[in-house]
Amino acid sequence: MDLVVDAVGGPTANRFLQTIRRGGALFPIFPLGFAGHDEAADLGVTVSATQVRSNGRQLAELGRLLGDGTIRVAVDSTFPLDQAAAAHERAAAGHIQGKIVLTVDDAEQGHKQPDATTSWPPRIHGH
Repeated sequence: MDLVVDAVGGPTANRFLQTIRRGGALFPIFPLGFAGHDEAADLGVTVSATQVRSNGRQLAELGRLLGDGTIRVAVDSTFPLDQAAAAHERAAAGHIQGKIVLTVDDAEQGHKQPDATTSWPPRIHGH
């Protein structure tokens, strides 16, 4: 793997170091408490962090890249919100191959579901 952007960060961000190739990078969004600098140096992995600010133009470009498939998000499993406990059990089981997604039933929230062929992010069903 070339790059890991860790949206959780903190003292456990070093857990990704073994998954990144030599010359790759780890970007913890919340770098406080990260203690893996020596291990990263030994593995040839750059660790970098910065303050993140919203930028409409960049977010639009990111949306386009996600929409056209240039950037893909790996999804391990999907659970309805009322099965959040099962999602936590899945996370605790380990060996996750992507994100665990909780979905909200739009009918319960009073929202109309957009056409799945044109909306982003796409709804992924099943687990």
